[in-house]
Amino acid sequence: MDLARTEVSEVSGRGSRAGSAARLGLMAVPVAFFALFFAYPVAAIVARGLGADGDWRFGVLGDVLAQSGIRHVLWFTTWQALASTALTLLIALPAAYVFARLDFPGRHVLRAVVTVPFVLPTVVVGTAFLALVGRGGLLDDLWGVRLDTTVWAILLAHVFFNYAVVVRTVGGLWSQLDPRQEEAARMLGASRLTAWRTVTLPALGPAVAAAALMVFLFTFTSFGVVQILGGPTFSTLEVEIYRQTSEIFDLSTAAVLTLVQFAAVGAILGVHAWTVRRRETALRLVDASVTARRPRGAGQWALLAGVLATIAVLLVLPLAVLAQRSFDAPGFAYYRALTRDDGNVFLVPPIEAIGNSLEYAVVATAIAVLVGGLAAAALTRRDAGRLVRGFDALLMLPLGVSAVTVGFGFLIALDEPPLDLRGTWILVPLAQALVGVSFVVRTMLPVLRAVDHRLREAAAVLGASPWRVWREVDLPMVRRALLVAAGFAFAVSLGEFGATVFIARPDNPTLPVAVARLLGRAGELNYGQAMALSTILMVVCAVALLVLERLRTDRTGDF
Repeated sequence: MDLARTEVSEVSGRGSRAGSAARLGLMAVPVAFFALFFAYPVAAIVARGLGADGDWRFGVLGDVLAQSGIRHVLWFTTWQALASTALTLLIALPAAYVFARLDFPGRHVLRAVVTVPFVLPTVVVGTAFLALVGRGGLLDDLWGVRLDTTVWAILLAHVFFNYAVVVRTVGGLWSQLDPRQEEAARMLGASRLTAWRTVTLPALGPAVAAAALMVFLFTFTSFGVVQILGGPTFSTLEVEIYRQTSEIFDLSTAAVLTLVQFAAVGAILGVHAWTVRRRETALRLVDASVTARRPRGAGQWALLAGVLATIAVLLVLPLAVLAQRSFDAPGFAYYRALTRDDGNVFLVPPIEAIGNSLEYAVVATAIAVLVGGLAAAALTRRDAGRLVRGFDALLMLPLGVSAVTVGFGFLIALDEPPLDLRGTWILVPLAQALVGVSFVVRTMLPVLRAVDHRLREAAAVLGASPWRVWREVDLPMVRRALLVAAGFAFAVSLGEFGATVFIARPDNPTLPVAVARLLGRAGELNYGQAMALSTILMVVCAVALLVLERLRTDRTGDF
């Protein structure tokens, strides 16, 4: 017996050492990717700003932060992000439950529709919300109410964008939680609310925290929505960085604001990593297809009706406004104009932006899934050191660092051998994949960490290599999460604008860049073409997400 225990211990020890080596190998690719295509470009643009005259002027930090206007920007950026996050969670968590636990006609189609707003360019959504809440908008015509240039318009637009983040991230894990655990608590005398609060909510904690973090980072760095709906009254750090860079040409102030934003996001991610780590636990995951049931009782039917009404008013109505405006001209004139090259705004017909966006998005998704999947696999181990766990938070930094800074950094840093990429097409999907990687990691980690680690240890003791452990134990459990992560990465790539606008070549524009260029020109035809391209982007995204939903719910993919 002692000999057997010794052999098992030796095998376990060898497996642990092999696992550590494999984990470090997995981390090599994500570390190299973020070092070359995130840390290096951001450092280059900050260095250019603080050392514009050849001398490092760190005293400018205090000078910039002492300005009352900058302090007002910092305060507004913070509190509107907190308010947007709380409002999004409040409105979207019921929908996460509905999509996870209730089965109703059109459920998969509606899940795709919910995700469409997330990929729309911010300039388009801002214009759509102006049509709803601005002068001459729907609310103004019906009740004489205007919300433009108010914080409520900004908050509602942020909920419009981030609704899908909560539904997808929280609902993905919720659909795989074993409902029998909550039912057991009910049988022991707990009320429905108590059972949910003591059993389900703690299990959903990491997913809720991850969704809240992503919503906060997106709203903390909000650009297009605030610029259009906020007018001259409201400005976030991202808007101010853009203004200082592109309008005032003050790289020193822009660099300081970038550092402030970087420090704030780093602190938030550190707190998040510490709190989520303390709440991690092994969960009993089941097939998501068996947890959804037809609504039972008046309460569930009322909840379903409320969620459908919210989706119709908050998400579908702005999309309907976009589509309606694209058909304002008779004979599909705006769509026909997309096939013509006027030789002014574009070097090619605007319709070619559709193919460009799809090609870039496919490549960016492949990069994001590869890099993010490797990072998530390495971060799953419970014996990971502080350095590895810290990288978990660093992977989220692209969500909180100015896309304007990243785009400018690409132009400055990646223009000399051996990284002379300015003239190549790969630069666009690389920039898009930076954000996609964060979504892949955040979507896969809650499910990966919910897998009982003893299953991996048992497989290792039985002689399985780290790769076989991942293939036989982890992959069947996270296949659905991987599909959701790929869908998110694809959607983010389709709608990325902040960095792409600086690096997309004039003869290869993406859909968001093409829309922004058309909106930037006066004239009804240009505005109509922008709405037409936006409608096409909606349709392309919806079709892609419907395909993803079909793959995600295919029984051949069940574990």
